[in-house]
Amino acid sequence: MTAMIMCMIMVMTFLPRIPVPATQGYVHLGDCMIFFGVLVLGWKLGAVAAGFGSMLADIIGGYGAYAPFTLVVKAVMAAVVGLFIQRAIEHGFTGMKMKIMEITGMVIGGGAMVAGYYLTESLMYGSFITPLAAVPMNIVQFVTGVVLATALAEALYKTPAKKAFAYVLK
Repeated sequence: MTAMIMCMIMVMTFLPRIPVPATQGYVHLGDCMIFFGVLVLGWKLGAVAAGFGSMLADIIGGYGAYAPFTLVVKAVMAAVVGLFIQRAIEHGFTGMKMKIMEITGMVIGGGAMVAGYYLTESLMYGSFITPLAAVPMNIVQFVTGVVLATALAEALYKTPAKKAFAYVLK
């Protein structure tokens, strides 16, 4: 299951790429699969799938210089999401409160990703100003991921596939 989610992350990061001329980078739907992968695998394996799946997309997509940073940034993003959701479950959240906590965890994880890439690009470019151009599109990318992952999970929670989720909302 981890390998399958890792491949889904890699494919959704690599294939539907939308170029961002201002940054020489691109936005993608990989974050959707990262959030979804955390819900299915839990925080530990979700972090492994997120880090390696995203890193592989960088390598095959011509962004090899980013690969080691992506491994760390996306793994941390997934771990933050999963740990936040796990903590909410431990505190007994259910129903709508739990759904809000799930989305909040994804937003916090997305914020960690934005900060991680800002720091990465600050180191790469030797400037704290230049990487600011990527921040808005990174936010759009993870917010889109939150919306799509939430919709996908909600649809699958109503099917027998619900049993496959590490974090099942009640």
